[in-house]
Formats: sequence, C-alpha cells, structure tokens
Amino acid sequence: MPLLYDSPAAWAKAPEKRLAVFGMSGLGKTRLAAILRAGGQWYHYSIDYRIGTAYMGEHIADNLKRQAMQVPFLAELLRSDSIYIGSNISFGNLAPLSTFLGKPGDPAKGGLAFDDYMRRQALHRRAEINALLDTPSFVARARDLYGYPHFIADTGGSICEVVDPDDPGDEVLKTLQANALMVWIEGPESHTQELIRRFDRDPKPMYYKPEFLLPLWQSWLDAQGIAADQADPDAFIRHAYAHAMAHRAPLYAAMARNWGIRVTAAEVEAVRDTADAIDMVATALGRAAART
Repeated sequence: MPLLYDSPAAWAKAPEKRLAVFGMSGLGKTRLAAILRAGGQWYHYSIDYRIGTAYMGEHIADNLKRQAMQVPFLAELLRSDSIYIGSNISFGNLAPLSTFLGKPGDPAKGGLAFDDYMRRQALHRRAEINALLDTPSFVARARDLYGYPHFIADTGGSICEVVDPDDPGDEVLKTLQANALMVWIEGPESHTQELIRRFDRDPKPMYYKPEFLLPLWQSWLDAQGIAADQADPDAFIRHAYAHAMAHRAPLYAAMARNWGIRVTAAEVEAVRDTADAIDMVATALGRAAART
C-alpha cells in the first residue's frame, strides 16, 4: 500500500505532517504524542479518549449510576435529580473506560457475568471502530478550527483486534493510511516481559476479539476446573494479557508491513522534542525504502 510520505525527503518537506502510532500499551505512544503536542504545532487525537467520551460516555455514566443506586442515600438523590454522576476521563486517566469494560468471573470479587462482559466488549469494539473512522474529521478539525498544521493519532493497544491487516479493503486501515503515516512502535522481547510484570501488578481490563477471547476463557476455566461464576477476575485477565502478547505481535507486524512503517520502543524512548520525533520518522522511512 502506498504511504502518505514515501521518502524521508517527502516527510521532511511536508507542510502538514500526520502520524497514527500503534502498538502495545506501555511502549510510548501517548508519551510521544504528548511531546509533539507540547511543541505547540501538533494536534493530539486520542482514540481511547474519543471512545470513552463520544461513544461510551453514556454507558460509563450508567454503570456508575448503577453502583450508586445500591446505596439508599445516593439512590434517593439520583431519583430526584439532586446529584450528578459522571466520569472524569482524560488523556492521562482512562480508568472510567477500563472499569466499565470490567472482568469476567466471581461477582463477590468484582467480576461480571460472562454474557454482560461480552456485551461490554462488543460495545467497545463498535466504539473503537467508530473512533478510528473519525480520524479524517479530526484531521480537518485540527487544521481548520484550531490551526494546527500537524496531527498525531494516538491509537489504543487493541487496534489490531478490530482490523484485518492482510485485507487491502479493510475500511479502518484504508481510512487511517489515507490520512496519516502509520507507525508501529515495536518492543523487544525483554520489554514484553516487563509489560507482563507491570500488568501483573495492576491488571486492567482490555478489549480482545471474540475469536481470541472465547476459546481462551473456556480453556482457562477447564484447566482451573471451575465454573464461570467462580473465576478469579484478576487471575483470568492476567492470563489473557500474557497470551495477548504473542497473539498481537504478528498482527502489529502485518499492519506495519502492509500499511506503514516501524520504529523501536528504544527509539521512541530517546525522543526528547519535536525535532527528535521528526528525525526518528525520517530514519524509519529510509529503512522502509531500503527494504523495497
């Protein structure tokens, strides 16, 4: 597939530079976007923030209200419209979104019934696709409304779960590639193990495609010899995350191979300002051109 910028020179000369970064959470996507935004010329479009506000905001708020309704004092105030309950989601705090997604398992341990869990997963899938397809309108908004010449889309770690990187007609990938240079932040095996350790310390809900999630859930229940409502929610999502590393890596690689370029997590970590980021992308474009 043709890239938006086909050479380091084209990238360097472009009056409007647009990126869409993707890869596992924790490899520097949001940090890179924040550095570019701080330079004053880049618009930061957070896919996860868009999901949590435009497409999942009402579901998140209803989930909070459902919890509050279990407290008689708060329930009475809610019924009389005396209080307002909403999420305070931000670029740096996406906890309301992950809390809504939840974890399947024992309700006594904060788990959801598996059917409800899958319903929430399906809502997230539709929201993520919609947020990714909104990219062109935010490119225009950044330029025409706010006067930003440059644009970075900070995608969620689950982007690879809602696209088919080997399908040249994939609507989401075609839309992204037509409007931005897609950049995979690739982590080494050592970093993968560190991400797993980090997740083990603080397990957070994530979105997975059903083809991956359903057999993994059933095989884990069988191995544990337990029913769904006996499952330890944190234990399962730790198990799922560890398996997701191997599941997602080839999907990201295919996205980079067919739709964009790749940089390493170490290269992203070395970026300190806008000039560093522009040079990093130019170097990656040069590597990609040398391989073709």
